[in-house]
Amino acid sequence: MYDVIIVGGGPAGATAALYTARANLKTLVLDKSLTSGALGVTAKIANYPGFPEVLTGAQLLKIMQDQAASFGAEFKTEQVFTVDLSGEVKKVYAAQGEYQAKAVILCTGAMGRKNRVPGEEPLWGKGISNCGTCDGAFFKDQEIAVVGDNEEALEETLFLTRYVSKVHLALPSKKVKASPETIQQVQSHPKVRWLMEWRLKQVEGKEHLESVTFLGPHGEETLQLPGLFIYLQGGQPITEFLKESGVAMDANNFIKVNHEMATNVQGVFACGDVIGHEVKQAVVAAGEGCIAALAVDKFINKRSRVIQDYK
Repeated sequence: MYDVIIVGGGPAGATAALYTARANLKTLVLDKSLTSGALGVTAKIANYPGFPEVLTGAQLLKIMQDQAASFGAEFKTEQVFTVDLSGEVKKVYAAQGEYQAKAVILCTGAMGRKNRVPGEEPLWGKGISNCGTCDGAFFKDQEIAVVGDNEEALEETLFLTRYVSKVHLALPSKKVKASPETIQQVQSHPKVRWLMEWRLKQVEGKEHLESVTFLGPHGEETLQLPGLFIYLQGGQPITEFLKESGVAMDANNFIKVNHEMATNVQGVFACGDVIGHEVKQAVVAAGEGCIAALAVDKFINKRSRVIQDYK
């Protein structure tokens, strides 16, 4: 049982964790991947206050998370699938089980995909996934495909090689947004087929995924595969897991909050790009994470006003 669960470990989530941990609240951060969010995939950061040197987004994020962890915040690499926010005890369901807390802060960002390929929508969960940890074992000794050109896609490819006989890794662009070490590991792996500039065109299947069609430099290729793992990033709020939660959202599925980052559900807060503000900057998200954390402290300790943290 935690005091607060923070879903998302980007600048908003990491900052919120820093402040809740400093307030002696038992804090858990569930984060899909260090490089799955907008800051994590940014190549150069030169405008974050206090850091005059140029950093990658992942480097800056690691510093923020380590600082929160130094005050006792716990970070777990987990993908959240659904939540139950109806009672005083909030329940968060992820790949490795159920977590409970008195309050929840939603910081999942806005890197979701809107434009899906033909045939994709009805086959999610029926052969199409974006969580190797959850679904990799279902494809033991079979061939599968992975689509994506970021660190997360490559790391998941390496993880999936533990189970499958072969991975067709389709990288949509020429530029791979991953570390040289990870790229070298994937390219040299005997189970991986590296397919540069291959884009996902369509998928087919009735009860489950049966085939995947790619468009590559030399035309189309259709592969008969039972499994496809997609790690493509867009600009839509990541709120699909909240469909049955009761959390109010606008017409574009961004979460609605008040001046304290509180949603319409008592004990549930949101901050960062998932609330849909026009200014998408790490420093703005971090500031909102601070506001949400202080509001959580106020909520849990049943105070009438926010206590400033100048420790």
